[in-house]
Amino acid sequence: MMEVTFYDREQETKEIMNTLRMKPRLITFIYGPINSGKTELITHLIEELPEDYVVFYINLRTKLLASYDDFIESLFEMEMETEGAFRKRKETLAELVSSVTKVAGIPITKEFIDYVFKDNKPKNAFSYILKLFEEVIHSGKQPVLVLDELQKIGDVKVNGSLIYELFNFFIDLTKELHLCHVFAVTSDSIFIERIYSEAMLSGRCEYLLVDDFDYEQTMGFLDVYGFEDQEKELTWKGVGGKPVSLVKLINAKVSGKNVEDVIESMFTLRTGEIMTRLKIVKELGDEITIGAKHFDVHHEKLISALKMFAINDAVGVDEIDEISKRYLVKENILFVDPLTNMIKPQSQLDLLAIRDVAA
Repeated sequence: MMEVTFYDREQETKEIMNTLRMKPRLITFIYGPINSGKTELITHLIEELPEDYVVFYINLRTKLLASYDDFIESLFEMEMETEGAFRKRKETLAELVSSVTKVAGIPITKEFIDYVFKDNKPKNAFSYILKLFEEVIHSGKQPVLVLDELQKIGDVKVNGSLIYELFNFFIDLTKELHLCHVFAVTSDSIFIERIYSEAMLSGRCEYLLVDDFDYEQTMGFLDVYGFEDQEKELTWKGVGGKPVSLVKLINAKVSGKNVEDVIESMFTLRTGEIMTRLKIVKELGDEITIGAKHFDVHHEKLISALKMFAINDAVGVDEIDEISKRYLVKENILFVDPLTNMIKPQSQLDLLAIRDVAA
């Protein structure tokens, strides 16, 4: 399989770097449709940062977060003792900071983690992290905290909502203490709405949209891998600028497959997935939780919502009922942009599949 290199995120990179050059003041949400390249952008940027930045990158994608303990454990990277005459056990925060690589979880020893879990209170973990970041500053470097797929904390409870506790801590790190840059990465725009209302973030955060490539970016990207003009146009009409879909087509072309056939196969698969989801709702029913309440999802309302995209690429948030909107976003069929208050399919491929299913 061909290795596809990072491509053309100059504007987004510039915005993040401008933020990093300033004193920490705001929480930055990096958001966008699924598979639009958010994690790729962050990991590439981390690799390019100067040595005077220390990045603590925590990806919650593969973490099972059923409790407060699960979330706290996901933040930390346990420092293990190493046998040998030339290795010294790390006992102080300064020693832990000195061992940190540019990309790591938050380092901790058994003694410190016993303190963190002592009372099952977020303030213990946050107190430790605060002291560690102060030590990073003391060492002459700038701490940066990145939490990827942060929406996974949405249902974790600890004496109330963990969201409220966590984001108030982020406010302390940025707006109050100017200690650490905080980036929250998510593809769940409904989650952003929830955080905004529960954690009182007005005037305390900013947003950076990482969307699929536009037409010019897509054409340039495909040029790099030898796509002919006809193949490029078929790709744009079939899957748009979704990076993960473009990579799939690039690898298919390298393998000698026909690009048009692969696009047709992708369309058939996505159409089937959406049809199956709607069939389950119609025959078995489903529900969605909003706040503490459970609401039934109605098949006919889902169909009505999807029919709006028969002639529209995007619609306003008020044009779709709240239950259907949240359900279709949760199922990664639709995407809501909280800044423009517009709803669109997750990709060009989703738009075509929706039009076929709801016809």
